[in-house]
Amino acid sequence: MYRPLSAVFAALVFALGPCAPGPAQAGSAAERAVEAARAYAGTEITVVWEEGLQALDPLTYSAPLWEELTGIRVRIVEVSIDEIYPRILQNHRAGGSAYDVLNVMPSWMPDLVSAGALEPLDDAIARYGYGEELAGIAPTYLENQARVGDRIYGLPDDGDVFLLFYRRDLFEDAANRAAFEERFGYPLAPPATWQQYDEIAQFFTEKYAPQLYGAGQFRDKVYLHLLFQQRFRAAGGRFFDLETMRATINGPAGIAAFEGMRESNRHMPPGIETWGLLETMSAFLAGETAMLIFWPPMGRWAEGYGEDDLVFSWIPPSQIAGRVGYALPPGGGAQLAVGYSLAVSATSQNKEAAQLFIQWLNSEEISLERVQLPYALRDPFRLSHFESAAYRARWPGAPDYLERLREAAAAGLLDLSILQVDRYDAVLRDAGSRVMDGEDVKAVLDEAAAAWDALTREIGADRQRAAYLSWSEKPNAYRQ
Repeated sequence: MYRPLSAVFAALVFALGPCAPGPAQAGSAAERAVEAARAYAGTEITVVWEEGLQALDPLTYSAPLWEELTGIRVRIVEVSIDEIYPRILQNHRAGGSAYDVLNVMPSWMPDLVSAGALEPLDDAIARYGYGEELAGIAPTYLENQARVGDRIYGLPDDGDVFLLFYRRDLFEDAANRAAFEERFGYPLAPPATWQQYDEIAQFFTEKYAPQLYGAGQFRDKVYLHLLFQQRFRAAGGRFFDLETMRATINGPAGIAAFEGMRESNRHMPPGIETWGLLETMSAFLAGETAMLIFWPPMGRWAEGYGEDDLVFSWIPPSQIAGRVGYALPPGGGAQLAVGYSLAVSATSQNKEAAQLFIQWLNSEEISLERVQLPYALRDPFRLSHFESAAYRARWPGAPDYLERLREAAAAGLLDLSILQVDRYDAVLRDAGSRVMDGEDVKAVLDEAAAAWDALTREIGADRQRAAYLSWSEKPNAYRQ
């Protein structure tokens, strides 16, 4: 039975009483972590982090500051996103202690906990009085990305969620508004449904192409399964039949999701079927597409926030600053795509120092600094982040941006999280790639469903049913 973390924290406070002893209750969570960590000065902890922009946070900001404050050295091991999970699992199965702090996607947590690879954090949270600050994380992230079963294994640390970015100037143009409403019979505004999304994209493409297309969306296979999961559930889909544990991705909702994605391609730039993240970002920033569904950093990049930093040399300068609007994606739910929680390796030889480091990173005051780093990819995930006066002053549209992120988080749809989910995701990615290549949607999804069924038999239907039931009972697994 699902039990909200708010109830867990209430029980913890009651058990500890109002006068829990010791220095753990003095100062902020960040200050307590620093004070306790000084006992481990001179030691080193190793952290696995996604390579690239993600790693610039610990490399240039948080790790050097932690060492300065505590005397604990932090070694960052950069790993490609598709290698983090297998590296963690291989190290654990080998009994190694290569890593102390882990960045884990919430969708991996059931599998990593089942393998015994993650250290429970409940005792450390109580010992260092972190429950109150942990409870300040936005409910969707806290309730769904911290716990497996009855124990806490991760500190939600990244507000990843898909947001719709659109050219506000085009949508607000009087001539566009009049022409669109005359043709389609409703006002030109951010689309609430996928049909509206296609009609708006069609309108702008027919009017402005080839200088501008109505939308531009990444279609390469790496993240395509996340776009499918979002549209699949918007169409009412459920991933499995709970009684039989047979895959249902090849039903009407799955067909509608993939056919809808392919239909949307008709109003996007030529060659969209092979576009990755860089092509998608570049086109939107150059003013060549009117709509884009992407992660939160696009909001600040589109405003030119931090683009004078040398690390942004790979991103083209924004040509659309001051002309971008923010909205939830069509369909009534925003995919909480990927994200990260901070965890501690069960085989770490420095567990106490590692636990203190992630408490400090995740604390209210330090996390607020981290989510404002222009070059890093950690996105707002605390209620205080959405309300921060400093963040709201970063550019004129920042208050609206943060409010839309708050709404998107509340309406967010969880990434599927079951045992060996990476193997199921791989099947979906391949299916999406084949659909983008023009293969028959029903035939592709029938093969994908059969592959899912084979995986479920291999893992064990009863074991997978228990994992799926635990996930599906969580808030935001499906549309409410």
